[in-house]
Amino acid sequence: MKAASLRARVRAEMTEEIKTVAKRHLAEEGANLSLRAVARDIGMASSAVYRYFASRDELLTALIIDAYDSLGAAAESAAAGGDAFARRWIDTGHAVREWALARPHEWALIYGSPVPGYAAPRDTVTSAIRVILALGGIVAEAHAAGALPDGEPLAEPLAPEARSVADVLAPGLPPQVAFRALGGWLQLCGAISAELFGQLQNTVEARREFLEFQMRGTLAWIGLEVTP
Repeated sequence: MKAASLRARVRAEMTEEIKTVAKRHLAEEGANLSLRAVARDIGMASSAVYRYFASRDELLTALIIDAYDSLGAAAESAAAGGDAFARRWIDTGHAVREWALARPHEWALIYGSPVPGYAAPRDTVTSAIRVILALGGIVAEAHAAGALPDGEPLAEPLAPEARSVADVLAPGLPPQVAFRALGGWLQLCGAISAELFGQLQNTVEARREFLEFQMRGTLAWIGLEVTP
């Protein structure tokens, strides 16, 4: 193996180890990451960590992108294929919830309270929109198949903003349909966060079934027919 290739592999392995340890710190301490603490757990000098991540914010960005991409892959897999559009939306919602339950601290990192002093760079955007693109793709396919009505057009000031969303989800999709898809994602996201952050304690125990109940209501609002 050439020296350059060996160095690249070692760097990649060390980068992944740093991120793995940082994720453990997320689980124990939230997003209050310390590069010194991460370096200590790995057994390396804190100055050495800066060769891989120049700052706490750069490490946070890497963790955020990883989380979005992992969640996006789960959503895309569940959303793929078939003409049972409502069922695909529901299956995608369950997949997103299962990911969140398995990785609660990563969900909190990307959808919880903002990290003090941290501003996410545009590098995160492509990964961040993978879930809404998966859900929006289902809606766009349903609309193209004639399975979803346009509904009432939007008035100002929502219309131009909705057109921008439609251009991202599927060019040619009516803006009001695009906004219903976006609203559906926000309802799903809020429902999962409510469960994950304890808002259903002592209220609802059948959590998976309750989420499906909510998603069926959302689909009726979006305009997708839900079959039993």
